[in-house]
Parts: sequence; C-alpha cells; structure tokens
Amino acid sequence: MKQDVFEVLEEQEGERLDKYLSIIYPDISRSFFQKIIKDNMVLVNDQPQKANYRLRDEDIVTINFPDAVTTAIEPEDIPLDILYEDEDLLVVNKPKGMVVHPSAGHYTHTLVNAIMFHCKDSLSGINGEIRPGIVHRIDMDTTGSLIVCKNDESHIKIAQQIKDHSVNRIYEGIVCGNVSEDEGTINGAIGRNPKDRKKMAINEANGKPAITHYKVLKRFQNYTYMQFQLETGRTHQIRVHMASIGHPLLGDPLYSSGKSPYKNLQGQTLHAKTIGFVHPTTGVYMEYSAPLPEYFEKLLNSLK
Repeated sequence: MKQDVFEVLEEQEGERLDKYLSIIYPDISRSFFQKIIKDNMVLVNDQPQKANYRLRDEDIVTINFPDAVTTAIEPEDIPLDILYEDEDLLVVNKPKGMVVHPSAGHYTHTLVNAIMFHCKDSLSGINGEIRPGIVHRIDMDTTGSLIVCKNDESHIKIAQQIKDHSVNRIYEGIVCGNVSEDEGTINGAIGRNPKDRKKMAINEANGKPAITHYKVLKRFQNYTYMQFQLETGRTHQIRVHMASIGHPLLGDPLYSSGKSPYKNLQGQTLHAKTIGFVHPTTGVYMEYSAPLPEYFEKLLNSLK
C-alpha cells in the first residue's frame, strides 16, 4: 500500500478534504477520493474524517492508496475530434476534462479508451498496456492537439523528436493580470515543489531546463490573452512559468489563488493550439491546429 503525507498550507485552509485531494492529485477523480475517505483510508491528524471536513492550517493529511489492481482497459465508443489520420499516426483535438491515459480513479472515459475503439489493434505498444499509442500528453483540463502513434516505429521517431525539442508546440491561454511586455522568454528549470510534491516549481538546483517563449495576443482590463511556444516540454511548464512571473493561468487550481469571477471554469484556460512534426515515414514536415474550444471563445467574447 502506497502512503503519502501532506501538511496543509495556510492558503489551503478551509478547503473541503475531498476537493483538496483532487487538486493536489489532478489526474485522480474526486469521486475516487470520496470513496477512499469513506473507507477510512484518508486520515487528518491520524483521525478519519468525512469528505466535507474543512481543513485547517498545519493539519497533517495521510492518504493510504489501495494496492494497484490489474484492470483491463476496454475500448469505448467515445467520439474523437480527429485533425489528421493515416496508417502511422493520428492527431486528435482532446476535449477539456478528458484524461489522456488510465490512472488510479480514471480507468474509463480516457483518450486511450477512445483511441482503442477507433484504432482497434493498430496502436504502438512501447508505453505498455495502459498507454497504447501515447507518445506525449497534456493535462486533463488542457484542450487541444495531441499525436497518437499507431505502430512502434512511428512511436520511436516521434518520441525522438519530442526528446530533441524539434516538435513545434504552440499554446494559447488567458492569464491573470496585464503582462507588461509584448513578447518575452522565461528560462527557469522546473522540478518538484519541495513543499508539495504534487506541484512543480522553478527549481534551479534539482529541476530540468525549461524554456517558454510568450507573446501577447490581446489585453483586457484584468487579463491577458497570450500565445506560448515551448522550447522544452516539462510537466506543467506554461502553468509554472507564468505563475512564477505573477501571471498564473485563469482558472488554474494549482498555481493561482483560484479567486476569479468565472466560477464555472473547469481548470486552467489553456489550449494546445498547434503541433508540428516531421512525419515518421514520409519525412515531410506537417502541422495541424485545433480550433479554440467553445468555452474559450465565449470567455474571450465576455472579456471584450
């Protein structure tokens, strides 16, 4: 049984226990935590509590995760927004709220379940049974373009491009505040946050090099619509880099205060707009762009 222990920080005081856990473990559903809380597998100061327990500063939360079980990942007939497809790969436009691959609490309704149904047995197997075809990922609440590989040869070649930082990845997002510079570059190594292992942070001592180029697309009264081009692809890179300069992404549950007039936002307002790569078989450079999701368009219109 895996066990994690956290101390509640001052800014997290008053949060519901189940919501707190779903924030620090963004790829695990809140319903999963409600179940293990009910089973007394989550303790606060060594005592079981209910899911609606309101946390206090310096509470010690202990999570006892149940042992992993072998779960058959089943194909599911979930509609896919396919931007491109051939015998080697496909580029999909991932919707908000969809997890890329199965994990604890998310064994169904993932992108993997959908592509298993669509591609049948034509998926790369390098990343194992739980991640067929998956060569890279984006966060659950980030929308946009993602490459899926149908065979191992394509997987190896696309993975090498990602490793070499030659895949062109352009994102769009809305950040809090007014970014003063029209363009800029953030160069800050990213590693685990020493105070909260579920968060990333600028960590020059133990992090990996991370570079984000940004450009302002439009300014609003309290927000800025921006474009980001990744030179590297670290976990939560854009989210961490923008928060580090005082402009967290609007709606980000991990790296912002969470205070915004847009209460119904589901996570960060971030979209993987464009992805460009060299085709693993033809050697031709290809580039595809995913349209902004409807919620994003509506938000931009409301800001105007």
